[in-house]
Parts: sequence; structure tokens; C-alpha cells
Amino acid sequence: MVHVCMTSIIIFLVAYIGIALGKLPGLAIDRVGVAVIGAIAMVVSGGVPTDSIMAVIDLPTILLLYSLMIISAQLRLGGFYTLTAQAIILLCRKPKLFLLMVMLLSSGLSALLANDIVCFAFTPVLTTGLLAAGLHPLPFLLALAIASNIGSAATIIGNPQNMLIGQTGGLHFFEFSKWCLIPTLVVLVVSYFIVLLLYRKRLVFRSNTLSVIETMPFQSFDKHQTAKGLLAVVMLVGLFLSPIPRELSALTIAGILLCSRRIDSREIMGLIDWQLITLFCALFVIIAGFKGSGLPELIVANLSETGINLQQLPILSLVTLFLSNIFSNVPAVILLITFLDQHVPGQWYTLALASTFAGNLFLMGSIANLIVVEQAQKFGVRIGVADHARVGIPVTIASFATLFLWIS
Repeated sequence: MVHVCMTSIIIFLVAYIGIALGKLPGLAIDRVGVAVIGAIAMVVSGGVPTDSIMAVIDLPTILLLYSLMIISAQLRLGGFYTLTAQAIILLCRKPKLFLLMVMLLSSGLSALLANDIVCFAFTPVLTTGLLAAGLHPLPFLLALAIASNIGSAATIIGNPQNMLIGQTGGLHFFEFSKWCLIPTLVVLVVSYFIVLLLYRKRLVFRSNTLSVIETMPFQSFDKHQTAKGLLAVVMLVGLFLSPIPRELSALTIAGILLCSRRIDSREIMGLIDWQLITLFCALFVIIAGFKGSGLPELIVANLSETGINLQQLPILSLVTLFLSNIFSNVPAVILLITFLDQHVPGQWYTLALASTFAGNLFLMGSIANLIVVEQAQKFGVRIGVADHARVGIPVTIASFATLFLWIS
């Protein structure tokens, strides 16, 4: 038994270090691969029995995430994202107003459709439009990533970690947004002025080639399919306010969307981020094995004796900030939820805001950040770690200052 516990601890440490580094030295493997290998090792070593694998995976969270990806895929294939981005690009003659619209649109859509998907769909068309208009793309793309992270904090379905927190904590959709919306809006406004201040000299319109935008080679707009996707979102939010389990509501809507006469189901399902779903499943297994070793409870008990109590919201916020920027926010949340009190919703709300706001500190803190960087690079626009940190650090400081005021 002792041998199994020690093995589980070692597997957890190696896996989380690999996730933090984004690879295992000497191997061509990424974060998802590291997590999968860690999960396999945990099962083979006996840390998680094979007949308990499905029990330790939070299936409702996986089903909710899967369903929301199908809904977002419907909107993407209907050309909704492209049409919306093209519409606001027409405002780029007024760069400050355009910056505001980018952040409002990014944050608003991320609250309902998940920030990773919004960034993936918007970055190519936004980058092309910015280059065609002669605007420096850096401040706008950074604003896109930062605002998507901030906006996603406002709802249970805004990002993967919120979905997990909402499902595990049994949180009500409306009550969650009621608690998180005000600090989210405050942080969004402050972030806009931070970006405006830092990049005021680059917010200059220098071109009249906006006609190029109209012929950009992206998904064409389909009124019927877009209306179908938007109706699905409205119905979903309505169902989330009912006592019906969220995963069942989302699955029902997703199933209806797959019954299409014009869009092949293979095409919709091809846009699902299977890597992210696999990462979630693997992390559940790794954390279950680590928790079974008894070490997490021992660490928390020892910290409590020194006055560091995760039940205290400011301490929980700072620990979340630290772990999210070492391991990324999803692995950090999966670890931290095991220490929260099911009967104190404020702890779960605080974890949701802190883990999401923490994603703006450094480039590696959020998958949405990496998506924007990778997509922009395809068009010759490079965003470095220092570029992101220049905006991300002051935005995160302002975010946590707002959070501390809110929870106090």
C-alpha cells in the first residue's frame, strides 16, 4: 500500500511538471500526451483501479464540454464568426472604438460559447482585416485574448474550468453569473484602458484598403445555419435556468443540431477539440490517484497549522494564481476543487474568477492565449512572451485587486 502511494505521488509530480513544461525532455510529446501517459501510469501502478476509471472521470462535465463544442461548431460553419468579425472591422477607421468593440464582442461571445473556440474562430479573420486596414495587429490581438479570458469568467459555460467548477460544485447558472458578472465587467473596463494606455501610439489608421476585407477567403455566411445556431444558444441558456441537469440539456440541443440536412455530422464533429477532452479525462485520473495517496490532505492540514487556509478566499485566490501559471488553469482547478467546501458557494465562485483571471498573467496561462498566438503566426504576425506580459501583468494585477475588493 505504501509502495502504491509513493508511486502515485511520483507519477503526479512527473506528470504535472511535464504539463508545466509542455513536454517531456527527449520525447516528441505535448501537454495532452504527458497527461495521457500520466493517467496510464496511474492505472498500471494501481493508483487508480481499472474498474474505477469511469467513476473518477466527471462525465457530466465532459458531456457538457462536448455539447458546447458542437453548438459552437454549428455557428462557425454557418459563418457567424466571420460575419461578426467582418462587421466590426468596418469600424477600424476609429481604432479606439474598434478596440472597444473587439473586447466587447470577444468577452460577450466567450461568456456563452467558450473562449477557446471564440479565439480560434476570430483570430484569422481579425488578423487579415487588421493587416488589410494598415492597423498594427498586436494590441487588437492581445485585446482579443485578454477579453475572451475575462468574459468567460462571467458564466458557468464560459470556459472549461468553469464548467468543471459548476458541475462539481452543483452551482446554479443564474447565481453563478450574478456573483461573477460585476467583477468581470469592472475588470473588462479597466483592461480596455490599460491596453489603450500601453498602445496609444499604435492605434492609428493608415490605409484605405478596406475593400479587401469583403473578399477574405473565410467561411461564407449562411443565414439559416447561423439562425439555427443562435436559437440553440438561446434555448440552452433557458434550459440552464431550469432544474434539468445541464449536461442533459446541452446534449439534447447538440443532438438536434447534428440532425441536419445540409451540414454533414462528420464536418461538425471534426471541429470538436478532442485534445482538450482527452486532457480533461487524463487529469481526472491523475488527480484521483494523487488524492488516494493521502498527501493532499496532509499538505492542507500542515498549511492550516501555519495559518494558510484554502477556505479563506484571498488565500485561495493567490494559490490559484500561482498554480494556474505553473500548470495552466484547468489542471490547477482539477486539483484545487478537492479542497473546497460543497456548502460554501463563495469558494467555488472565487476559484472560477481567480483561475480565469490568472490566465492573463503570462502567455502560457491560458489555452486561448496560445490559440491567438498560433493562429496569428500563420499570417506573419508574431506575439512574444514579453509582448503578452507587457499587457497581461498589469491586467492581472488589476483583476486580482478587483477580486479582493469583491470578496471582502
